[in-house]
Amino acid sequence: MNVIQTALPGVVILEPKVFGDSRGWFYESYHQPRFVEAGIDVNLRQSNASCSARGVLRGLHYQWPRPQGKLVSVLVGEVYDVAVDIRQGSPTFGRWVSAMLTAQNHRQMWIPEGFAHGFAVVSDEAIFSYHCTEVYDPAADASIRYDDAAFGIDWPVSEPLLSEKDARAPLLADVPPDRLPIFQA
Repeated sequence: MNVIQTALPGVVILEPKVFGDSRGWFYESYHQPRFVEAGIDVNLRQSNASCSARGVLRGLHYQWPRPQGKLVSVLVGEVYDVAVDIRQGSPTFGRWVSAMLTAQNHRQMWIPEGFAHGFAVVSDEAIFSYHCTEVYDPAADASIRYDDAAFGIDWPVSEPLLSEKDARAPLLADVPPDRLPIFQA
């Protein structure tokens, strides 16, 4: 597995070893000892999948006070995936990184607890996989506007299809401090 560091400490892009032949391909999407070697020593507790059409934008989502770390990948299609540091007191607070995750490149992104996450679908359809470090808790569910100027994310879709929840999400400046993660060095 190739581990690619990003501009946000803790957020990494993972390239698994893919084994292919005339029948197709195989790769390990999670192998605990290899992840520990890469500095990702976590207990994955819930796995989710979503299917979305071209132009769908999901995010920016996060969980607080029960944060989730997320290992994300694309099983079908292509997405522009984004992680944003929203941890109060973090030296990289408000900064973001992105990666193209596709069924062809098999890349995964590790998004640690305390980061907001979102993605935009750039193929006709995308099936997206999430492996999370905490089970979903509706009381901890939170979001921030995808187009908040405080971040300046350059999304590849001009008129995204949003859920009602995402369309109503607050700007970062309007989120009460007790609803944001806290940076722990």
